[in-house]
Amino acid sequence: MKTKIVTFCLLFFSASIVLGQGGVKKKRPLPHEYGQVVMDIYSTGAGMAPVIFDHWLHRAQFTCRLCHVDLGFSMKANTTGVTAADNMKGYYCGACHNGKMSHNNRTVFESCSKDLTVDQKRCDRCHSQDRYAKKDYDFYTYTEKFPKERFGNGIDWEKAESDGVIKLVDYLDWVSIKRRPLPMLKDFSIHPKVRGMPDIVFSHKKHTAWNGCELCHPDIFPSVKVGSRPYSMVEIFEGKFCGTCHTSVSFPLTDCQRCHTKLAQ
Repeated sequence: MKTKIVTFCLLFFSASIVLGQGGVKKKRPLPHEYGQVVMDIYSTGAGMAPVIFDHWLHRAQFTCRLCHVDLGFSMKANTTGVTAADNMKGYYCGACHNGKMSHNNRTVFESCSKDLTVDQKRCDRCHSQDRYAKKDYDFYTYTEKFPKERFGNGIDWEKAESDGVIKLVDYLDWVSIKRRPLPMLKDFSIHPKVRGMPDIVFSHKKHTAWNGCELCHPDIFPSVKVGSRPYSMVEIFEGKFCGTCHTSVSFPLTDCQRCHTKLAQ
């Protein structure tokens, strides 16, 4: 059964890559590159190198919900339209990267300044594409003792959070609104259309630890009623529904057995 599942998933994934890329296989990112986002709406036009955003470092310290709900970052790269002026006013990156916020006993460096001649090396810390910029945190050193996974960037983030290896910040005094905790919904099973595949077990507990409720509902999953909107693996591979995160940042779709966990009785 296990061999059948793995074979099916690999064949489906390979076919999806080829079809989605017009016959050209997409390069598999290195562990430290997985989830990396290039932000370049205004940078090149302003004579700056594009910004390289490392998801791994930020997700090791903050929830996804904090950035994508409270701070308002879009779930799709290069659609938020962040400007240096926004950052200097304390929006987006500037909410934390203001030269004042303290995190883990360190002052978070200021992201943008009106006077670009003051510290060009500081600009290069973010505007770092094709440039060498010394960083405070090295991926392999920082995650050396994190629980490991086979795919993505090789880190089991779910286990790292549940085991207390990382402590996620989900609230900023000057940005977030205090919310009353919602009752935790139970796990539920989703029966796949492909014969022989185990049921998917969806855990609200695991997802709300990172996303809350409002990150997924209603933008990604309009309905909160199980089974009200059927969806397919083709749609997920296209980046819809679960694929919004599990094609780029969360563990990838190649790891079929992370979702298809419930064997038939």
